[in-house]
Amino acid sequence: MSDPTELEIRSATAQDLAGMVRIYNHAVDHAVSTFDVEHRPDDHYAGYLASDRPGDHVLVAVDPMGTVHGYAFSGTYRPRAAYDGTRELSVYLDASARGQGLGRRLYDELLARVDADGIHTCIAVIAQPNPASEALHRATGFEPVGTLREVGHKFGDWVDTAFWQRMRPDARADA
Repeated sequence: MSDPTELEIRSATAQDLAGMVRIYNHAVDHAVSTFDVEHRPDDHYAGYLASDRPGDHVLVAVDPMGTVHGYAFSGTYRPRAAYDGTRELSVYLDASARGQGLGRRLYDELLARVDADGIHTCIAVIAQPNPASEALHRATGFEPVGTLREVGHKFGDWVDTAFWQRMRPDARADA
């Protein structure tokens, strides 16, 4: 991968979808970071791009050639109206981009946008164990708030998921 500081962080476009799905499908095959067990088609994230709801964002990290090296998104936490001030966030990186600060750059920009939209709280669901993801979330202001035991079955094992939460820094002011 090129120098991660040379990657542009920007809103995703339709041209980025195949690169995003390439990264995601690698996780399907090799990680418990997603509980999907089958590949997604190239247009999987098209609906995410079409959302105009405040707090819904899809960001990519691309090199000068337009290759996607990572992405992060915020979207619906639960489909009921009382959850409208909450978003679930996720980040996925190309294997060659991990451990170089790219996840942090993506999350910093994503959280700035979510905060600017007035979203009250963000949720991350982290399959266990995942110390790198936990470190990223802790560094960006998330706190662990609970664990669901053995809720997913992948690669022959039962997997726990930990819920992490981040309140907007001024969230108490809008109560």
